[in-house]
Amino acid sequence: MSILSGETSVDAAIIARMVRPDEADLSEDAAEAVLGIFRLDQDDQDRMHDLLVKNQNDALTPAEKEELESYLRISLLIDLMHAKARFSLKKHA
Repeated sequence: MSILSGETSVDAAIIARMVRPDEADLSEDAAEAVLGIFRLDQDDQDRMHDLLVKNQNDALTPAEKEELESYLRISLLIDLMHAKARFSLKKHA
């Protein structure tokens, strides 16, 4: 299944079950650490952007498509972790 084609991703479902972003069960320190530590660096953000632009133009090689799929899975994990952290911080406020 492909994230790029809009199909349901088994990986995404597994990641969501693992992270459980709807559970605000992180301590305040852990939530702040997640928000501060887990993120793509600028080089990776730039590379992902370049791949997304190429994808819009239907110009990705098979290797680039695989690379973009990896970036999208990792970005999903980071987004879910950040959502959980923000939800947990809200609980502590």
